Amino acid sequence: MDILLILKALILGLVEAASEFLPISSTGHLIIVGDFLDFTGPRAEAFEIFIQLGAILSVVWIYRQRIRTTLLNYTSDTQARRLVANLAIAFIPAAILGFLFHKYITHYLFNPVTVAGALVAGGIAILLIERYAPSGRVQSVDHMTWKDALTVGVAQSVALFPGVSRSGATIMGGMLGGMSRFAATEFSFFLAIPTMFAATGYSLLKEWSNLSLADVPMFAVGFVAAFLGGLAVVRFLLHYVSQNNFAPFAYYRIIFGGLLLLYFHWHPWVGKGA
Repeated sequence: MDILLILKALILGLVEAASEFLPISSTGHLIIVGDFLDFTGPRAEAFEIFIQLGAILSVVWIYRQRIRTTLLNYTSDTQARRLVANLAIAFIPAAILGFLFHKYITHYLFNPVTVAGALVAGGIAILLIERYAPSGRVQSVDHMTWKDALTVGVAQSVALFPGVSRSGATIMGGMLGGMSRFAATEFSFFLAIPTMFAATGYSLLKEWSNLSLADVPMFAVGFVAAFLGGLAVVRFLLHYVSQNNFAPFAYYRIIFGGLLLLYFHWHPWVGKGA
């Protein structure tokens, strides 16, 4: 067993957990951290896809009672049907665009330089939205309309650009549409379930040939780290947004992205998509 490889898997699993649900971009951080750890290539791409399953299962576990109730009462409960319909509406835009442009995005945009620029731009956008977004018209996911769901879905499409952050785009999109910070955050978690299962399943099928039995320990460590870390991060964020705004994450994005741009200015990146 390669201890160094296991350590890299643990680090990347924790990075996935910390960055998947916070508005700081998990894809962006995995690209950057993977580059610094010299963990790149087809096997690394398959690993990064796989550990996303661990992260999203943490959301399923936390909301297991709500998910179970919604599925069991779908035919008889208007509220349950509304939630499922809104998730379907919000899922469609990114699903269509991702299917059409996945190869182009992966080939040309998955690199630390574009990620760094997106981190800075996204941070500025969060600050502007926090300042100018309308007050919360929708206080709960149960009070969303199909238009609210579509607004979040269109915003999620922007996150196809690596470094934008799926959670950041959906939460900010919801707030721009008039949702409260808490409602937008909670709907972002619910929307992550079908979105990430679909994206991860599709990507794993394409990368399956890059997997082997020798990789099981590494994948297991990353998966568990992402799952346990995800439990902590989701609970933290739900508590955080009830009393605070996203400005600290915006400043983090701007500072981190700016430092990365400076670094890659003096140390040009020459990998895929450069």
